[in-house]
Amino acid sequence: MANTLELTVRKASAWSRPPRTLVEAFKAFPVANIGDAMERLGMVDAGISAIWDGAAAVGTALPVLGAAGDNAAVIEALDHNQPGDMVVINGFGHRERALVGEQLSQRFAAAGAVGAVIDGCIRDKKTITEIRFPVFARGTTPAGPFKNGPGVIGEPVAVGGIVVAPGDIVAADGDGVIVIPQARAEEILTRVIAVAEHEAEMTAEVSKAYS
Repeated sequence: MANTLELTVRKASAWSRPPRTLVEAFKAFPVANIGDAMERLGMVDAGISAIWDGAAAVGTALPVLGAAGDNAAVIEALDHNQPGDMVVINGFGHRERALVGEQLSQRFAAAGAVGAVIDGCIRDKKTITEIRFPVFARGTTPAGPFKNGPGVIGEPVAVGGIVVAPGDIVAADGDGVIVIPQARAEEILTRVIAVAEHEAEMTAEVSKAYS
């Protein structure tokens, strides 16, 4: 008799999340400024972008890995979501099937997720836009996903060329998405404050020169 490999979703044990006040502090800065503070590294590729105009969010990473075109692990991730989490899904850039649609978006929003970053596609763009759930993905497709597994929840994943570990801070806006390693978050916050102050000074100089 041939061996049958059972497809399961593996869950990591609990991981640490940074203080909420530290995460919230990054909301004051655009992704571009954070990128400058991080030596212009840590940004996912430009193929992952906001699904609706004005979408922006900052949260702690809830990483999910699944087979291409399959969202079994994404569904199970609902049980591990905590308020303030950003769902980060490695879908291998698969464009033929959507990993998230209106149902999952509404459920994650109700569970307190601040948004989702998906290396893959979504569907039900109209509803996601209407509920103002910030989603960043490679595009849209009407085709629904498989739900067979396997998958992993709560372990580091690669999204848009960047490794995202559980508990990292993820910031996203109209310019794109950046990953702030949890271990460097306080240092990067100090640096981005300095970047923002310098930009404000330059803006004031330009305004003065042309007033």
